[in-house]
Amino acid sequence: MKTTTRVCVIGGGVVGVSVLYHLTKLGWSDVMLVERSELTSGSTWHAAGGFHTLNGDTNMAALQGYTIRLYKELEEITGMSCGLHHVGGITLADNRDRFDMLLAERAKHRYMGLDTQIVGPEEIAKIAPITNLEGILGALYDPLDGHLDPSGTTHAYAKAARMGGATIETHVMVQETTQRPDGTWNVVTDKGTIHAEHVVNAGGLWAREVGAMAGVYLPLHPMEHQYIVTDEIAEIYERDSEHPHVMDPAGESYLRQEGRGLCIGFYEQPCRPWAVNGTPWTFGHELLPDDFDKIEDSIAFAYKRFPVLERAGVKSVIHGPFTFAPDGNPLVGPVPGLRNYWSACGVMAGFSQGGGVGLMLAQWMIEGECERDVSAMDVARFGDWISPGYTLPKVIENYQKRFSVSYPNEELPAARPNRTTMMYDIFDDMGAVWGAQFGLEVVNYFAEGDEARYETPSFRRSNAWEATAREVKAVREAVGINEVQNFGKYEVTGPNAREWLDRVMAGRVPKPGRLSLTPMLSHKGRLIGDFTISCLSDTHFQLTASYGAQAYHMRWFEQNATEGVTVRNVSDQLTGFQIAGPNARKVLEAVTRDATDLKFMDVRPMTVGMTPCLVQRVSYTAGLGYEIYCEPVAQRQLWHTLWTAGQEFGMRPFGMRAMMSLRLDKFFGSWLSEFSPDYTPGETGLDRFIAWSKNADFIGRVAAEAERANPPDRVLCAFEVAVNDADVNAYEPIWIDGAVQGFCTSGGYSHHAGKSIALALIPRSYAQDGQKAQIEILGEMCDATLITTPLYDADGAQMRG
Repeated sequence: MKTTTRVCVIGGGVVGVSVLYHLTKLGWSDVMLVERSELTSGSTWHAAGGFHTLNGDTNMAALQGYTIRLYKELEEITGMSCGLHHVGGITLADNRDRFDMLLAERAKHRYMGLDTQIVGPEEIAKIAPITNLEGILGALYDPLDGHLDPSGTTHAYAKAARMGGATIETHVMVQETTQRPDGTWNVVTDKGTIHAEHVVNAGGLWAREVGAMAGVYLPLHPMEHQYIVTDEIAEIYERDSEHPHVMDPAGESYLRQEGRGLCIGFYEQPCRPWAVNGTPWTFGHELLPDDFDKIEDSIAFAYKRFPVLERAGVKSVIHGPFTFAPDGNPLVGPVPGLRNYWSACGVMAGFSQGGGVGLMLAQWMIEGECERDVSAMDVARFGDWISPGYTLPKVIENYQKRFSVSYPNEELPAARPNRTTMMYDIFDDMGAVWGAQFGLEVVNYFAEGDEARYETPSFRRSNAWEATAREVKAVREAVGINEVQNFGKYEVTGPNAREWLDRVMAGRVPKPGRLSLTPMLSHKGRLIGDFTISCLSDTHFQLTASYGAQAYHMRWFEQNATEGVTVRNVSDQLTGFQIAGPNARKVLEAVTRDATDLKFMDVRPMTVGMTPCLVQRVSYTAGLGYEIYCEPVAQRQLWHTLWTAGQEFGMRPFGMRAMMSLRLDKFFGSWLSEFSPDYTPGETGLDRFIAWSKNADFIGRVAAEAERANPPDRVLCAFEVAVNDADVNAYEPIWIDGAVQGFCTSGGYSHHAGKSIALALIPRSYAQDGQKAQIEILGEMCDATLITTPLYDADGAQMRG
């Protein structure tokens, strides 16, 4: 066995061998994989082997498409069969919401280049004739859906990796992973120690245990999953062609042909977690005992949807565990806080996602970043606050909702409330309807009177409409108050702090007492952050960004650390409020002495009432606004000071639903909507904040300068949209001159202007005021007009005055 290697991949399931193959594909041959048993041991060998492209996240869907296309390439490279069956598949909709979801997905697929179709009952009867169509409105048909041989595919990956120079060692048990002072790793096994530059945890069912060897908690949990293979069914084996896949969300089931019968699996509500206290190292090729009681209701529903099942005998039952993360997406990438330690875990849909996961991790490791935004599966999307006690109920919830409708405004209840601020009970008593961001309870809006304390999940306008309109009106006409806990906040100190910020941030680093806005770029010039820099002194700065990106940003700061600079995450050590609206200055003047001369983009320590605060004049709502920061222990006192003074000036609390409406008035972008690693400064307009003249070789400068010299083909624009009861959410296609020319990044309703607004990326050649277009929203073509004048404070007089 080799004792030194550039990369050691731990785990020989489909994900581990995919990572290994892609490392060789991108040019690294000194790589190896160790597996404690045989390849496919764990959850790979008993997988149903289905694959599909449908995924609510467009980047995940694209990676699933890549995975599916990869299988033919593997067969050509290796001469081995993956057992491919490209039979196509349909996803059924038996109610309006499910059909809306399929319409939304089909719209996304238009600009992604996926050839899916919406089909009606008559077409479903031809595609999948064993389906009982009672109550079915329609379905989404995807010709790429299919299934494969899990073992054959895994071994094809392995052979392709070996052909690229990789080494695979089976029956090698990892016992320890220990990091050396130089950042490399000792992987201690029962066959000797391997010295590796990089370690990849692809441990699957054992990923938690492998992670613990490095002192890492990975938020994963195995769930029991059961599927059934039937005896021969005449309606199946007498067909001229193989029966396609059928996903029936109402029945929480998936179905496909297996030989001369059918295979049907269930995501049942009375589901069971497995190995709560840890996966036994002795587990491998075993199955769990059959448990028909658990799926009794699912089987009864399936008999109604597919009557042929009731007449078929059971040939075999496959009941085994596989792992989920709290949101159902994989955990991939460099683990925050560790050098050269990578995660490739929680890939629940291994044969749909494994190829894409392997490609992204290999690009990340070799090239320093991925070709697309992988935030949805980045291991850094969870912070160090996450615990097994949180993970377990969220994993159960995700399993139960595997085939449920995924709404853009839905707030899932499991493991909540978890993290709260000092204001939780006060806001709750005021009628707060809560959302969650990065584990933190955040107010979405405030219900009044007999209004429900629950927002109805919907693709259309919800019951939050009236409350959001009230809160927007208060901010535009008087003054609103909103908590600022849900901002990511970082303290940067030290003699080299300014120099470091000039290198890490593309924008201008302000002088003491001032703010600046800046993008943070990757080495390839992609957007990886959207920051406010507050200069408190030449050696003391505060950064503000997205709350949910804390672990991601801290990982980047640590990767680019330098002497003479300390970066500290103070997101939960600083809290407070923003006040916004034409009366905001009057409120602040009533509670502090020196607010009058605070200019736009100023920052200053102030005493507000009795509370020492940091006050900065900036607002995401457009117009006049202030952010007021304090320690958490002083937050309630600060609230009472501001709230009491604010009553004279019409103060109302407002939540995130109003915030998202207000920002549309100024066409302000949002992190992971308009601003993400998928986009560049020139595409999104953030290039106007780049300090081109500064004497600093900031990260991404070469790429940004190249884009400046050759402007990108697409740009971010705003559209006014003629809609009925559904506004733009994201990824709806933009039609111009009869063809799809772009897509929406986000949108919603401007309650101030009384208009539906969409932000979208379109070709630069069409980006002219008054340009006509159509936006496909839930299957309807809605007229849209490009607008360039902001809907509120167009000249900035309120904001700067």
